[in-house]
Amino acid sequence: MSVPGVDAALLERARAWAAEDPDPATRTELESLINNAASDSAAAAELADAFAGRLQFGTAGLRGKLGPGPNRMNRVLVPQAAAGLAAHLLATAPSADHDQQPGRPKVIIGFDARHNSEVFARDTAEIMAGAGFEALLFDRHLPTPLIPYVIKKLHCVAGVVVTASHNPPADNGYKVYLDDGSQIVPPADAEIAAQIDRVAARPLAEIARSSAVTMVGDELLDAYVARTAAALSDGPREVRWVHTALHGVGAPVMEQAALAAGFGAPISVATQREPDPDFPTVDFPNPEEPGAIDAALAAAAEHDADVVIANDPDADRCAVAIRRDGEWAMLRGDQVGALLGDAALRRKERGVYAASVVSSSLLSEMAEAHGQPYVTTLTGFKWIGRVEGLVFGYEEALGYCCDPTAVADKDGISAALRVLELAAAEKAAGRSLADRLDDIDREYGIHATDQLSVRVDDLSLITAAMERIRTQPPKELLNSQVAVVDLAEGSDDLPPTDGVWLSGDCFSVVVRPSGTEPKLKCYLEVRRGVDRDLAADRAKANETLATLKAEMQQALGM
Repeated sequence: MSVPGVDAALLERARAWAAEDPDPATRTELESLINNAASDSAAAAELADAFAGRLQFGTAGLRGKLGPGPNRMNRVLVPQAAAGLAAHLLATAPSADHDQQPGRPKVIIGFDARHNSEVFARDTAEIMAGAGFEALLFDRHLPTPLIPYVIKKLHCVAGVVVTASHNPPADNGYKVYLDDGSQIVPPADAEIAAQIDRVAARPLAEIARSSAVTMVGDELLDAYVARTAAALSDGPREVRWVHTALHGVGAPVMEQAALAAGFGAPISVATQREPDPDFPTVDFPNPEEPGAIDAALAAAAEHDADVVIANDPDADRCAVAIRRDGEWAMLRGDQVGALLGDAALRRKERGVYAASVVSSSLLSEMAEAHGQPYVTTLTGFKWIGRVEGLVFGYEEALGYCCDPTAVADKDGISAALRVLELAAAEKAAGRSLADRLDDIDREYGIHATDQLSVRVDDLSLITAAMERIRTQPPKELLNSQVAVVDLAEGSDDLPPTDGVWLSGDCFSVVVRPSGTEPKLKCYLEVRRGVDRDLAADRAKANETLATLKAEMQQALGM
């Protein structure tokens, strides 16, 4: 049956999709869109968008809005992705090392507490089992770092975690790790995507499934907690701390790990402790967003805490807030990276230190001063986690890899324990984390960083802004000539990526689209030496940073 004013081919595709959809909720939603499209412009627009394309599988896996259609996360698209991944694994890692690991090759699957995460994880496990793998499925929602940990511990050929991290409540995602415990990078992403396309060309019913799934839980969780706690050094453990899980899955594991490491229980933000996929107390469940950790800061002030720890919903990120100059405020990711990197260097941890191209240059200067090698990577822990000989790596977006031998990815639990360890040591010496940051600035100079982030509804605005900054970059910033590097061209040190790097004597700017959200991001750094008055020098650096931010906003035309 045709619908006046609605493309007949679109309706045919939508009806075919509805006929295959095993989820009654999304099937009913799609049927309603089909029936209402002729009389309801909003329904027609939603139907068109749901079938406007297909969620693309890339180095971030899949991430998008929940709902029916190939441009949404649902129980047609996710099983196709799982079957495509299984086909890729069979083609590239067809058998386990039977001398070391007898039996079928293992795949570990985990999930967060978002809408449909557990359902998507169960679908994935059954499809992996149907393809001949030993499918290990966690029996509860758990932090994302458990997946790369288990891959290495059990010599899995791959891992999947169903999570959209800190995206809005309407989203979900599908993150894939390979046998090294790191997220996928090219060319694996394109190879998996090609397999998914082959699967999607066939009826969903042809995907083999098996209910022979192995449920896992306490033993692996306890092993992760024990390893994470044991990675700390002996030392003071007296610290008063506040924790918020931002309605995610981090609280129980964070509390268990802290106890195992010898710390006391946190002052928990009760209104945000339990998992809730609707994230009712925040506009966006991202610690970086304004207002997200206000409840934690209020609790810290009320209880005279030493430090605040906030995990994002899947607990692979860690935000830190401290009291500085009498006010509670969240530290930037670069500041936490400096604290953790400085601590590792002072512990004489030998190996490679790394940060992404959008992060501060401070860690590179620290590593050089301590005679340790340093590597700049592309954005994302899929690159940082693969650095050979890595001992510590971080990215300014609140991601830290403090124990790469165990977890070759960002880990908000292990990073939080390292912050507590450092805060307790400073407290025992009559000092604070603010004092440690002062020491770092005096030793290495001030590295003030900020971010200009523009969220859009129309992605073409981001494309236009990137084209403008490439073809018409500013000739001067901060009254200094600008050197321009188009990161899309690649180099001996960095593979090609969609970004532009602008630099001068005392500043650095990287402009790039977000890999996970509809945002254009501009990463800013201003460097300044320290004279006698640290506070005055910081104020001047921040003024210069504000000027740089305004000049870049004008240059981007957004």
